[in-house]
Amino acid sequence: MPITLTVNGADVLVDLPPETPLLWALRDGLGLTGTKYGCGVAACGACTVHLDGVAVRSCQTPLGDVAGAAVTTIEGLGTPEALHAVQAAWVAHQVAQCGFCQSGQMMQAASLLAETPMPSVAEIDAAMSGNLCRCGTYPRIRAAVLDAALRLQGA
Repeated sequence: MPITLTVNGADVLVDLPPETPLLWALRDGLGLTGTKYGCGVAACGACTVHLDGVAVRSCQTPLGDVAGAAVTTIEGLGTPEALHAVQAAWVAHQVAQCGFCQSGQMMQAASLLAETPMPSVAEIDAAMSGNLCRCGTYPRIRAAVLDAALRLQGA
């Protein structure tokens, strides 16, 4: 039975088994490939998306559990013409090296800033600790999150 959900503001019908991970519904079912497969066990954060505004690991979130929910992927966070503050800060701080983890990093950061508009360095480190970066760009990630917080405050 098809499952209806809202993805990046559009209602979509996904005809996949309810036990299918949300990650595969997004990537294979809807062609939204910005969300990455990293580990498959919710340990790396590459698959992070927002579910009703909260960061979740889509590789371990069954499609059947999100019926009727609002899902936001990196494609829905901002556009090339109107970057989200987190995306703009990522560019300004040249965070990405290989770039593989960056969509998950940005989604986690956006969720943090929605919940804690002006986080401390310790709060940033705690919130971002579940998102791994093999290139080790953690200092730039931290700086970009602090910058995005200021951008969102209009500073």
